[in-house]
Amino acid sequence: MKNLHEKVAVVTGAASGIGRAMAGAFAAEGMKVVLADVEAGALSRAESEMKTGGATVLAVVTDVSRAADVETLAQRAFDAFGAVHVVCNNAGVAVAKDIWEYTLADWQWVLGVNLWGVIHGIRSFVPRMLTQGGEGHIVNTASVAGLTSTPRMGPYNVSKHAVVTLSETLQRELLLRGSGLKVSVLCPGFVATRIMDSERNRPADLTNTADTAELSPQEELVEQMARQLVAAGAPARAGWPAGRRRRQG
Repeated sequence: MKNLHEKVAVVTGAASGIGRAMAGAFAAEGMKVVLADVEAGALSRAESEMKTGGATVLAVVTDVSRAADVETLAQRAFDAFGAVHVVCNNAGVAVAKDIWEYTLADWQWVLGVNLWGVIHGIRSFVPRMLTQGGEGHIVNTASVAGLTSTPRMGPYNVSKHAVVTLSETLQRELLLRGSGLKVSVLCPGFVATRIMDSERNRPADLTNTADTAELSPQEELVEQMARQLVAAGAPARAGWPAGRRRRQG
């Protein structure tokens, strides 16, 4: 897509980090932007900031791990603007542990947001966009962790590898249809976001009731290094995040 003016973009995880930067970039191109995030207060602030800057914005509180929430997001976007041209399945969370120490709740939460959030986005938006016709683009946020396997990030790595192959499969299927709908998968490196503090948005039903295991000195060092690398990463500013971007189709 080359002409974005007056087109409509939907961004999940839009209240902060990469998602907020995407939303700002789309607004700067003259697009109408639908902001989706599970963090209601931060979402309201992002909406207010963008409207003050002159953008046309719709904010929808959305837990992307829930199919019904994403279906509601899609319906509200189409009801408000009549069409959607860009969908960014971007919301993500992370937990750091040795892979055998993750609880079932950890796996359900991380895969629920990082992988099922993308699956729900595809299921809710792609059929509507195919019916709509014309050009469109699906942008799925994976990570360099979808191309490598970093210690103490097991569920995150699994989810991001899955998003890469999911995106590549979607692209090939759309190509076989001769569709004007294209796909990109983003594989950012370290970006200065709050992903290492994802627990702030963890749902109560997936909270660990007891997680008191102490970290070994080596584990503490790895976690400290991870936080420092994220904090020192490229700023999530209006524009594509630093890192690798695979454009499909």
